[in-house]
Amino acid sequence: MKAFKPKATLTEQVARHLENMIVFGQLESGERIYEAAMAKQMEVSHGSMREGLLLLEKRHLVTNVPRKGAFVTALDDYFVRSLYEILQLYLTHTGRKLALQWQPADLQRLEQLYQQMEDHFHNNNLMAFLDLGVEYTKASLAYADNYFIVAAIDDLWPSARRCAFVAFKRGGNRVLEDNLVHMRESISAIRDRDDERLATILHRYALQQCQQVCEAIATGSPNKTAG
Repeated sequence: MKAFKPKATLTEQVARHLENMIVFGQLESGERIYEAAMAKQMEVSHGSMREGLLLLEKRHLVTNVPRKGAFVTALDDYFVRSLYEILQLYLTHTGRKLALQWQPADLQRLEQLYQQMEDHFHNNNLMAFLDLGVEYTKASLAYADNYFIVAAIDDLWPSARRCAFVAFKRGGNRVLEDNLVHMRESISAIRDRDDERLATILHRYALQQCQQVCEAIATGSPNKTAG
């Protein structure tokens, strides 16, 4: 019997569309989102638009200001450093568990995702590369065994995608290559069940990408698409 897979709700579809607009710079850091105009453009009700914006506020992409409206969360140095600090703490904690407890199917999944990301890199498919990065992170949480950490990372990941795109826009393929190197080193440490080495790799990579994003936003508009 085929498993039941409900379609995403309209609210989730609205949120996902707006999330991608923010991640890929169609809506810029600090920009106001005019609910009525956006609802008309997307052909959805004001209620669905409002619910989508509330969901994005939970995911740290939108700030809803009473009596003023919704704004894209400002991507500044403080936000970026806060994001990478907490991601590094969460992922190091769960990574240690994975390194010590993984089963053959877990390692196989990580290696498959790495290979797919490498293929997308060579085919210049950035969006697929970033989406698989999400899947890789979710796969690495197999042994998190902590509701709050998993829920928190789900809400933080859209901002991580946003930052990764900002870093890519400035650093180009070098940033993606850094990502692949990080994954190769991480998989090697997991294979060796070396949780200390994995923790060091995760810490170093978080610092590296944080610096890349901070440099990008310091030298120009952080979320502005090239025209």
